[in-house]
Amino acid sequence: MMILQSKLPNVGTTIFTVMSALAVEKNAVNLGQGFPDFDCDPRLVEAVTRAMQQGKNQYPPMPGVPVLREAVAAKIAALYQHHCSAATEITITAGATQAILTIILAVVHSGDEVIVLEPCYDSYVPNIELAGGVPVRVPLTPGTFRPDFAKIAAALTPKTRAIIVNSPHNPSGTVWSAAEMRQLEALLAHTNVLLISDEVYEHMVFDGQKHQSAAMFPGLAERAFVVSSFGKTYHVTGWKVGYVAAPAALTQEFRKVHQFNVFTVNTPVQFGLAEYMAHQDAYLKLPEFYQEKRDFFRDGLKDSKFRLLPCEGTYFQCVDTSGINDLKEADFCQWLTAEIGVAAIPLSAFYGAGFDQQVVRFCFAKTTATLQLALDKLQRL
Repeated sequence: MMILQSKLPNVGTTIFTVMSALAVEKNAVNLGQGFPDFDCDPRLVEAVTRAMQQGKNQYPPMPGVPVLREAVAAKIAALYQHHCSAATEITITAGATQAILTIILAVVHSGDEVIVLEPCYDSYVPNIELAGGVPVRVPLTPGTFRPDFAKIAAALTPKTRAIIVNSPHNPSGTVWSAAEMRQLEALLAHTNVLLISDEVYEHMVFDGQKHQSAAMFPGLAERAFVVSSFGKTYHVTGWKVGYVAAPAALTQEFRKVHQFNVFTVNTPVQFGLAEYMAHQDAYLKLPEFYQEKRDFFRDGLKDSKFRLLPCEGTYFQCVDTSGINDLKEADFCQWLTAEIGVAAIPLSAFYGAGFDQQVVRFCFAKTTATLQLALDKLQRL
């Protein structure tokens, strides 16, 4: 028998896979995994089809087709008043997850520390470990999930290479304020710490708030890799296309790894996205689109035994389950799926030590019919 020493010995089957499989087995409404159950704009599919029919099916340039990088640079300038060079500061990636892994492999050396703010997306820590780095877990404030800058400051050491920040935040739906971004800017000002700013939900911010991109703050922009996702923005998560915006010197290092990681990204999809962006500003309509879904879902649960936590952005709603029973989060999600017929994700899955707060996460990026079906079941509790 071959003996293989795992590079990720603590990684097993993800909770998302487990809960989705259980949802299928029990014929439950799957509000666990974070993807839409509705189609994208047909005009986007038509644009990609046209690119295929026009013969745009061979390797594109390694950093991405110029017209798409120019469209991204124009969007960043329009929304955040930050001017990036499409040639030297924008790279198209095979989704945001690949982008984050590539950033970490490019800048983290063996023994370097990387601060992650928990709860966090489940790829961050394995990425750091694959690079030989040391994850330093700093908790967001329980209940509000706002950053605790005293704890972040205490975690900074001479070995700190980077910090990963995610706003709007998965799983909590918290959105960092301009004041919090400025506080981070001041905290990092006299360090060489890099910022990995995961902004894949940038266009899903509610109640009149504005997304505060790292690109808007000069002291952050000069040290930041800003990551976003076409899949999240245009309801095409299965296409796995995203981008990274970073200063030229950081982009140069990023591309060194990118070219040996995936080299480049699906050609006709890139041209289709570029054509679509030239004629559609669909992302400007996303706040209203998803706020309607958030409000519909929250309104359906307002008289239930769930306690709704604030949801400022993303397409996730967290709820406190302590008014229903005393089950721990993972057990509650198993019970909810099997007995009630609705799948959710335990928040403890986003913590390294499995911190249990009796809070679970629902995804409301679903059709009204799907949400109503789930609400009909949840309202019986």
